[in-house]
Amino acid sequence: MRTLRKQSVDEERPRQFHSVTEVARMFGMSPMTLYRAIAAGEFPAVRIRGRLIVPARAIEEMVEAALADQGLIDAAEWVPEQRHGRGI
Repeated sequence: MRTLRKQSVDEERPRQFHSVTEVARMFGMSPMTLYRAIAAGEFPAVRIRGRLIVPARAIEEMVEAALADQGLIDAAEWVPEQRHGRGI
């Protein structure tokens, strides 16, 4: 008798967030460089308590903009203004 393997939730839909280390690896840079860019307000991230995660949509939109413009885009343009006056 065959059993069907149930797909996990992770396999059914794309991830909405990536770790800083994963994104740094995607971009071929060190995680510390990306942490510094986030701290300087030059790269979008979400802080949950002490952990920083990067929205997958921000990366996708940056790629789409770079391809559409066929040129250089500035990641800082995807960083929302600070709402609560607290930096990274």
